[in-house]
Amino acid sequence: MLLKGKIAVVYGAGGAIGGAVARAFASEGAKVFLTGHNRAPVEAAAKDIVWAGGVAEAEAVDALDEQAVETHLQSVVEKAGRIDISFNAVGVAHAAMLGVPLAKMEIGQFSLPIVAYTTSYFLTARAAARHMIPNKAGVIMTVTALPARIGTPLNGGYGPAQAAKEALTRDLSYELAPQGIRVVSLRPHGIPETSTMRNLFELKAEASGMNWDQFQAYLAGTTHPRRIMALDEVANMAAFMASDRASGMTGTTVNLTMGALGE
Repeated sequence: MLLKGKIAVVYGAGGAIGGAVARAFASEGAKVFLTGHNRAPVEAAAKDIVWAGGVAEAEAVDALDEQAVETHLQSVVEKAGRIDISFNAVGVAHAAMLGVPLAKMEIGQFSLPIVAYTTSYFLTARAAARHMIPNKAGVIMTVTALPARIGTPLNGGYGPAQAAKEALTRDLSYELAPQGIRVVSLRPHGIPETSTMRNLFELKAEASGMNWDQFQAYLAGTTHPRRIMALDEVANMAAFMASDRASGMTGTTVNLTMGALGE
């Protein structure tokens, strides 16, 4: 078990990626504290883990609320003694930021994802780092997306937000790695099980007339193996990268785009 005895906190665990990562961490032996803005989906994810024999607790935490993040993590450390892994999979509702050309977009609409994604990642990473530094060990992780590296249409500030998270990963690592803390991002591509892809489908379907099956075929066609990515593939990589077997990986973004991005 790659993460036996580890203490992990997953932010955004009510979402598809966050929930899958939490399950993968638990299946590899970690005790997982699941958080999310809405309690119901987070509790449902925790119950699934417990039902499968894992150890999990759920709590409603707004990852954009500085005090809420700090208070929750302090409670985790008081219960478990430490934090070994912090994973940020917090998402932002996409309806308000997709589908408008940049030349017609309002500044608030553009800046919304940039502020939300970067603030959430910074707050959760900073809180984790403060508890990890005394122990000289820990892993801080997040998830980004392909628009961090390639141009995409009608995505507003989403691409810049993901690029900023990858830059923050490098900066965090530069400061924290000498103190035994690794910082890594995962960059998957085109997972139909996520709300992001559903939102993108609705946008593209309106513009192109594609149905859901055609949209999935389009996503598959952008990868080398000509298939779509599964949630478990992202979650399993997250578990490996959080483990001691990935001890040489820090200050980088793991390319999970299946060839859609060549580097």
